[in-house]
Amino acid sequence: MVGATGTIGRATLRALVRRGHRVVCFVRPGADGCGSPLPERNKALFDDAAVRFVDVLEPASLVKDGFRGERFDAVISCMASRTGTPTDAWAIDHQAHLNLLLAAQEAGVSHFVQLSAICVQKPLLEFQHAKLAFETALMASGVNYSIVRPTAFFKSLSGQIARVQRGKPFLIFGDGTLTSCKPISDADLAAYLVECLEDERRWNRVLPIGGPGDAITPRRQGEFLFALLGRPPLFRSVPLLLLDGIVGALDIAVRVAPRLSEKAELARIGRYYATESMLWLNPENGRYDSAATPSTGEETLFDYYRSVIAGDQAPERGDHAVF
Repeated sequence: MVGATGTIGRATLRALVRRGHRVVCFVRPGADGCGSPLPERNKALFDDAAVRFVDVLEPASLVKDGFRGERFDAVISCMASRTGTPTDAWAIDHQAHLNLLLAAQEAGVSHFVQLSAICVQKPLLEFQHAKLAFETALMASGVNYSIVRPTAFFKSLSGQIARVQRGKPFLIFGDGTLTSCKPISDADLAAYLVECLEDERRWNRVLPIGGPGDAITPRRQGEFLFALLGRPPLFRSVPLLLLDGIVGALDIAVRVAPRLSEKAELARIGRYYATESMLWLNPENGRYDSAATPSTGEETLFDYYRSVIAGDQAPERGDHAVF
């Protein structure tokens, strides 16, 4: 397994262990920047799994330090670029995964489960193109694959909880109904990923997946938070023209200052998530379809909000969260 130290990765590792799989995790030394071989917060996670320190950008390290000449049955990748900027995306979402796939084939791996993203259906950003390029390579490799494209994560929709608790308005774009999603919890997505190893109906397929219940708009998220706190709803609308202005200004600035290219891409990422729904996209009419977006699991976003407000969980932000 790769990507075991991320939020989805940690949940997936726990699910693998619970199901009795023997797991070997390929981990970058000091993955969180602490400089230690394994960050303290992650040490307990690997009590029931083997850990091997591997540089996924170096094919030789994958072979020598990772697979070590042993035979493996399957690979699950929850690895993803942290920022989505072009350099990071093509290095991790594409090249590192290609390195992993080639080394996995040499190790006899017959099944590759890839955590992707539902937003690649409408690729306007570099990280989406990078993910799609690897998906194409995986599908052509001859290895059985399960490409899982989840909708929004709870962590990326939790950034305004503390803000609302402090009495501030809930920020929305437009009227707050421009987009919607079917959020999925870490545990429910992890279970789905692990089940791909055993359920042949999920083999050699691209699998969009959302959490339980109906699609939820940002306005509905805010309304629920205020109701949970016993306060009247208070919203502040951010005009899309503001985002357009930022993106446009940075695109112009990049022509004279190329070093701003990453900031320009981050602005485009923000605008994308502010204007595109995280649902299945009907290729015939180009419209997002909530009813056609498959669902799995039991925990809803509102269950999670209740847990955070009660102090049972601490929200963890996503790299691509808009707020």
